[in-house]
Amino acid sequence: MQESELIAKYNISIESLKAEQLKLSKEITLKDSQDFSNVERIAAVENIIVMNQIISVVIVCDKEFNIIEQQYFLDKLRFPYLNEFRSYRELPTMVEAVNKLNESPDLVLIRGEGIMHPRLGIASHFSLSTGLPTIGISDSIFEGSEVSKEDILRDKKKVGRILQSKEKSNPLYISPGNKISIESSYNLVKNMIKLPHKLPEPLHLAHKYAREVRDELKL
Repeated sequence: MQESELIAKYNISIESLKAEQLKLSKEITLKDSQDFSNVERIAAVENIIVMNQIISVVIVCDKEFNIIEQQYFLDKLRFPYLNEFRSYRELPTMVEAVNKLNESPDLVLIRGEGIMHPRLGIASHFSLSTGLPTIGISDSIFEGSEVSKEDILRDKKKVGRILQSKEKSNPLYISPGNKISIESSYNLVKNMIKLPHKLPEPLHLAHKYAREVRDELKL
């Protein structure tokens, strides 16, 4: 089904969503909200979509990447896939999964964009919904973004950095979601790479757990 048909079917006002994204984006801060060199609880969220259902998992690990806690939430999808509006589809389940944690993490890694998004990336939207500092890690960049050496630019403004985490693999695009700076985001993710894995280790662990949950639920 084409995007225009989905918008009509679900009675979605794209202009209203854009306005909401722009309004929320004004609440984003790129100042480090804490000393991230001393984070004790690092979380990562991963989503798997099967037909009309979504599984959101969250793992929390320590600085040595030992898993402290893991939770998941299963729900029905209530919003279609629309480019640039992913958070309206996946965010509710992600928040529910994180709300099941016994203790809040110091930092959350999200598969997706932070401030690299033209208005409000899923990592930023998640942070504004939970109050937790977030970093967005993406495999691609939006049309309209520019690359200058290791920097990602939008409208001539630096919005992230490129990380070649694994030789001969496509790079990762790192952008802060909220409550953390671009440089801290980049350095933290870089230090969380544990070869031969391309993703930072918490996200690798979350991806592995998500597949285990999917298999357990037989979806």
